[in-house]
Amino acid sequence: MTVKTLVLYSSVDGQTLKIIERINKLVDGEAELFDIDNNPDIDFSQYSKVLIGASIRYGNFRKNLINYVNKHKAQLDKLPNAFFLVCLTARKPEKSLPSNNAYMAKFDQLSQWQPHLKGVFAGALLYSRYNWWQTLLIQLIMKMTGGSTDKSQDIELTDWAKVDTFSKDFSAL
Repeated sequence: MTVKTLVLYSSVDGQTLKIIERINKLVDGEAELFDIDNNPDIDFSQYSKVLIGASIRYGNFRKNLINYVNKHKAQLDKLPNAFFLVCLTARKPEKSLPSNNAYMAKFDQLSQWQPHLKGVFAGALLYSRYNWWQTLLIQLIMKMTGGSTDKSQDIELTDWAKVDTFSKDFSAL
């Protein structure tokens, strides 16, 4: 039987989607991607497992994420499932695991659905894509948290080996 994976994502600047594309290359079977921000109408019975990835922006998940997983909790619970989040704070080892990441704790509080497998990945600092206001705000956040404020270059902070390990764990579900 071919494994068919439902992949839902919520991404602002594309790093979450880039991580999903990497995971999809490493897992067996076919994957169908849907942007959760479009509130897709999905027949969950067509899938063998489900993966959800979401980004954090200015300390928050996008609104549709929590609404969607809470609305579809029963369908999600019927399938082997995994969830990961992408945030800049995960660049620090003390904030890079589901057990020590404040945003995963926030997800656990807001979400009625509790995934079988959880992951936390550092995102990317993409100053070239931000408008002047976003650049200023993100520089302020980076200054307060000890990150790069150099807007002359983009920095990808994602640990791809960690993504690969998560992919193997997801495949094993």
